[in-house]
This record gives sequence, C-alpha cells and structure tokens, in this order.
Amino acid sequence: MSNPTTSPTDFANANATKGQWFLSGQISDSEPLRRFPLHTLPFSVGRKTESALCLPVGCISKNHAEFYLEGNQIGLRDLGSTNGTYVNGEPLIGEVLLKENDIVQFATIVFRVGSALVATDHHTIQEDVCDQALAMIQFERLISDGGLHPHFQPIVTLETQERIGYEVLGRSRLFGLQSPHEMFHAASQLNLEAQLSEAFRERGVEIGKQFPNNMNLFVNTHPKELDHPELYNSLITLRELAPEQTITLEIHEGASTNMTMMRKLCTVLKDLDIKLAFDDFGVGRARLVELGEVRPDFLKFDMKLTKNINDAPTKRQELVALFANMVNNLGIKTLAEGVETRECHDILVEMGFQLGQGFYYGRPSPISKYIKEESAIASEEAEDA
Repeated sequence: MSNPTTSPTDFANANATKGQWFLSGQISDSEPLRRFPLHTLPFSVGRKTESALCLPVGCISKNHAEFYLEGNQIGLRDLGSTNGTYVNGEPLIGEVLLKENDIVQFATIVFRVGSALVATDHHTIQEDVCDQALAMIQFERLISDGGLHPHFQPIVTLETQERIGYEVLGRSRLFGLQSPHEMFHAASQLNLEAQLSEAFRERGVEIGKQFPNNMNLFVNTHPKELDHPELYNSLITLRELAPEQTITLEIHEGASTNMTMMRKLCTVLKDLDIKLAFDDFGVGRARLVELGEVRPDFLKFDMKLTKNINDAPTKRQELVALFANMVNNLGIKTLAEGVETRECHDILVEMGFQLGQGFYYGRPSPISKYIKEESAIASEEAEDA
C-alpha cells in the first residue's frame, strides 16, 4: 500500500500517474465504447450516484469496488459486493495490483484497463487483442442476459411489393459483438456457434411475434446445428413461443446434400407446421438434383446471382432466368436477395421471380420501425374499405 507520509514530489508524481489510467468499455449496451479516466484515487465504483464511476444497474452493489494507488501502479479491491468483482475472468478476493490491458468485471459489466504510461509501437494491436478478450467475456451476457437485439428485413411479393414476412437478423449493442461476424467469431472460440444460432432464433421469434400471425418469420441455422437432436428441440421451443406464427427455417443450400438428415428435418418441420427455405442458392454447388429429393417451400437466390442483375451480361441473365423458371416449375417459391434498385426489381419480375428481399424494400431495422409501418398500412386499408 502507499506510504501515508508522502513528500510534495511524490504527491506530484502520484497525481501525474493517476491521470494516465483509464477504463475502456460500456456502462450499458445502448452506448458506444467509452473511456473513463481514473482521475482521482481512490476511485470508487458502485450503484450510488456519488460513486466516481456510477453503474446504475441492479446487479451492481451500492459500494462495489475501489481502485487505489500503490507506487506507480493501481490496484483494485472488492468491497464485499454481492455479485463479485473479477480480474481476467477470475474472482477477486481481497485486492490485486493491475497491469495495462487487464480485463476487470463488476458483476456483468466489463472494462479493459488502459494506461498512457506504457508506450509501444504495437499499442493498437494490443488494444485490438484485448478488446477481443473483452468481447469474449461479454459473450455469456450476449446469450443469457438479453444482449441480443434482432433486426428484421422485409420480404415482399415482387409483383405487388406487398410484405409477406421478414428475415430475422442477429444484432447486438455489446461492444465487440455488434455484427453477426463478430458474434460468431467469439462463439467459434468457445465452440458455441450452435448455441448462438439457437439464441438468435428464439429471441427473434419472441420479438417477432408482435407481427400478425400471417407475417412469415424467416429464421436461420448454423451448419454445426444440422443433424443434431438439439436443433429439433429448439424448433419445438420456437413453436411453443409462437403457436400461431408463420415461421420458415433457412438452411444453407449446401446442407441439402445430406438426404438422410434432410428427410428427418422435413418430417420434424411438417409436424411443427414450420416451412423450409434453402438459403444462398447459387453459391458453390447450387445443385438442382437435391430439389427433386427434398423440396423446400422457398429457394433464396444468393445476391451474387441477383444483385444488379439488370447490368449483367445477357447470357448471365438468361441463365438466372432459366434457374428461376425451373425452380418455379417444381412448385418452389423463388426469392431474390440483394435487390437494391427499381431497375433490378423490374428485371427480376420479368424473369419470373416470385419474392424479393433487399435494401430497395427495406433495410434491417428494429421491429419498432416496421410495426409502425404495418399499423399505418392497416389504417389505410381500413379507410379504403
């Protein structure tokens, strides 16, 4: 601990040191990453408004923890908090001296310790690595503590542009875990891709059932889920969450080559009244032969085939139109992804596509945006009637 008898020089050095340490993180998932300078030591953390760092969250104790100065280092002590203080994932018993880039956690709220005292040519790389570690620690919060905030993107009938459903897309406001790529990268480090995919679906349907029952919610799978009993259990959960909602399960087109798995999955989906879509058709194998064996309700043409198709060479347009007509003839609804312009929309209608999805019809957004639009459409239809 610091010496109680401190010279003026020591005091000046200590105060210079104090100003160099900071915490990097989020108090709530609705705000961006911020830096919180440890401007005065000791520096208190707690739920009380007079705390140097006030964390107004129920899981935080009124007097949770405290940073202190010892020489040129800072330390952290837990003040008997109910839900604990952690350093680099380990529970803090008593107190400990900290190093730059240590990860400190107060109950569920996580920060990285930073210092301008340590100069290095690789500082940015170090920060990136440690922010990845911070994201990993927050992953449990993402899964179990309401960290998922799904967005929805409209799917429309091409001829009328009437919405028939929405794809559920995973989003989060937690630092380092905002995009699906970031979330699944963290999940892959923990071998939890299937659990994350399941959480996406359940949270999406839980929120999405605010739409009318006839609005089709398209939910996704991860390849690691396929051919595992847990997937079937999660589908039962979906149906229990929204007994009357129209739901479609999307799987990657490449997974359709496992006919035994596909037949079993189709049986489960039929029993639960859940529809099936093959996603990303046209990427990689794009084999039509499997469609004769197991026919999905929808086939989603990947945007690499359909985006800006109006500007594509004539031969490519003819090939895409041929695929679309063959699929239509099998009784499968064709859905074009990546539609961003009126010109693209128009040529897809000419090619015979039945459904469309893309920025031209609406960007991925929170459900509140589309609930308001659906209400406005319903009001207009009521007035016309």
